[in-house]
Amino acid sequence: MKGLRKVYYVPYMYPYQYPHYVTEPLYNHGRTSSYPSYPHQAGHADRFDSFRSSKGKAGMPLTDYGPNPFVVNINKAAKQNDTYRTALWTGNHLQVTLMSLNPGEDIGLEVHSDVDQFLRIEQGQGVVQMGKNKDHLNFRRRVQDDSAIIIPAGTWHNLMNTGNTPLKLYSIYAPPNHPAGTIHVTKAEAMAVEEDHE
Repeated sequence: MKGLRKVYYVPYMYPYQYPHYVTEPLYNHGRTSSYPSYPHQAGHADRFDSFRSSKGKAGMPLTDYGPNPFVVNINKAAKQNDTYRTALWTGNHLQVTLMSLNPGEDIGLEVHSDVDQFLRIEQGQGVVQMGKNKDHLNFRRRVQDDSAIIIPAGTWHNLMNTGNTPLKLYSIYAPPNHPAGTIHVTKAEAMAVEEDHE
């Protein structure tokens, strides 16, 4: 029985519009399959594993790829981003932005009345505070690499970098919170744009 494989039929798999079969070991004892999930996947891997920051480092440009289908190594993208905020993908119902906070820098106390928000820390450490009232932030937690932060709509919140290195993270807004293509190199630039918008 050793060496038997399960065969899965995957019809009309994007971007290939013909049936494709995926094989997987029958007895993999919980291990992740090493087989590609679509034809020629290995040939595309390098394309999604390299990035370019706003300062021109080599690789894939960090820009807004929405609303097109998109695959990215979000961990590498977040770590290589050196802007305060860059929209990576904006659609009709969801937006992904990359953020980098310098040591001692914070997002600033804010609330989104009709937007749920998800933050994930990819590098660094900090403190997040939340509350229903901006004068009473009764929820406080330390966060670090791999921490996920859920911010319900209508909740006042702030995130501060308490470490000695940049705090790298990505944020998911539902629905989108910033114009498509947004790039704020610094927090000061972001604040100025928001003040002009208000």
